[in-house]
Amino acid sequence: MTTLFTITGMHCVSCKSLIEEVCREVPGVASCTVNPETNTGVVTHDESFQASTLRQEIEALGSYRVTMV
Repeated sequence: MTTLFTITGMHCVSCKSLIEEVCREVPGVASCTVNPETNTGVVTHDESFQASTLRQEIEALGSYRVTMV
C-alpha cells in the first residue's frame, strides 16, 4: 500500500534526508520518498502503518507540518 502526504516547512535536501530517515523508522513503513520541490512525500507500507504516527514523528522534528492526502 502507499500513502501520499504534503509537508510544509521543507527548505533543502537536508530536510528531505531527515524526513525520509524518520519515516523509515515508523512501524510498518517499507520505504519513503520525499520531494522538497513539490512538498510531497509517499510512503510504501503494510497494514500495520498508522498515518497519525508518521505525522507525529515528522512534526516532532520541529518546523514541519504534515497533511495526509
